[in-house]
Amino acid sequence: MYAQVISDESRTTLTSVSTLSSEMRTIDKKAATVEAAKEVGSLIARKCQEKGISQVVFDRNGFLYHGRVRAVAEGAREAGLQF
Repeated sequence: MYAQVISDESRTTLTSVSTLSSEMRTIDKKAATVEAAKEVGSLIARKCQEKGISQVVFDRNGFLYHGRVRAVAEGAREAGLQF
């Protein structure tokens, strides 16, 4: 599971988080779980707040909004990111 924040204007990735990233390795959760996906959402929200980003557009890239995709969105919202 991964999440990226991309600027459409400059066409660059501003920040990204994955279940394989070093920040997630300290968390004792399996990478393919809903709990890990929720942690990815909260971590991407914290990284956005550090960069001064408070609002993003959530693009699920055609995936259904349930399970791990929903958990990423909920984790980001709970951490203060607005969609």
